[in-house]
Parts: sequence; C-alpha cells; structure tokens
Amino acid sequence: MQVDPSRISALRILTAKSFPDERGLLVQAWVKQDLEAAGIPTEFKQAIQTSSRRGVVRGIHFQWDPPMGKFVRCIRGAIIDVVVDVRHGSPTLGDHAAVELTSSNHRQIWVPPGFAHATFALEDDSVVFYECTAEHGPGREGGILWNDPEVGIRWPDIPPIVSEKDQKAPTLAQWLADPRSKNFRFA
Repeated sequence: MQVDPSRISALRILTAKSFPDERGLLVQAWVKQDLEAAGIPTEFKQAIQTSSRRGVVRGIHFQWDPPMGKFVRCIRGAIIDVVVDVRHGSPTLGDHAAVELTSSNHRQIWVPPGFAHATFALEDDSVVFYECTAEHGPGREGGILWNDPEVGIRWPDIPPIVSEKDQKAPTLAQWLADPRSKNFRFA
C-alpha cells in the first residue's frame, strides 16, 4: 500500500532553503537547529554519493548493525525515493512512501533506522547524496526484494535496471522471519 509520507510519522520530508539570484543559486541543505526541531539527528558518521543512469533501481536496502538512518537528497537529476517500514510492531509495517526528489525541488527525506530505502533514477546522471547516522557495516546490511508484490510499490513506467544482488533479495515476509529483523522494533 502506498501511503502519503505524512501518514508514516517517523518520516520527515523537508525542502531546503534556496536563494536564487542573477548569478545562480545557493541551496542551504540543512541547519543543525532546523534538523533538531524536525526530530532528525545531526550527528552523521558517513556521507555517500551515487550516480545512476535512467532506470537504475538501488535498493530496497537497510542496515541493522548498527541501525542506520539516512538523510537523502538528489543533487542532480531526478529520482523517486521509496521508503518501506520494516519495524516489528509498527502500525505501518510493510507500508511505503514514494517521494520525488529532484535537483530543482530541493526536497529531502529523513529515512530513520528501521526503514528500508530505495531510489529509482528518472534521468541519466542522477546524483543522490546520503548523510548517514552510522558507518557502513559490511555483512550487517540487507534488503528486501525491490518488486515484492506484497509491498506493492508502483515503480515508474521505465525499464528498470536492477543489480543481481537486489534481484535476489528476500521478500519482506522472508526478512521479517529472519531473527536479525528483530533489530528493528517500533518504539
């Protein structure tokens, strides 16, 4: 079921302040005080940047040890950003939200720990920038199948380009049956 992002209370969607003038544009991605007011952590441990051609699907990924939150923005091109609730006991378990992030709309999304995350590139050379609350832990991350029918994400009508790893990811039901999934609980 696709839901309005505001229905999943843990998600935060912000629009960065922008200041255009005759020279171009200045974008203030975030200010610590504003993030704190929105309930978003300000202690980031790692930054990641991806560049994808049109149709590339990255995800649906998460990290359980340590649980990782991500503050995500698209700095070139356009993407559909998808977030899936994988927290045991959550009233929105299995629900997802999809938000268009572009280099011109300056929207950003907070993906808390306990949520799986994916991007779908709508344009060639789409660049996504992630600020993460934990360092990547090889062997301590996972994902769910990008096209799991039980999750029911309606991807854009563009031929998808999906990695072999993401094509072999477990379904949400399979992940929830894995003891490691208990690291994500609704508080």
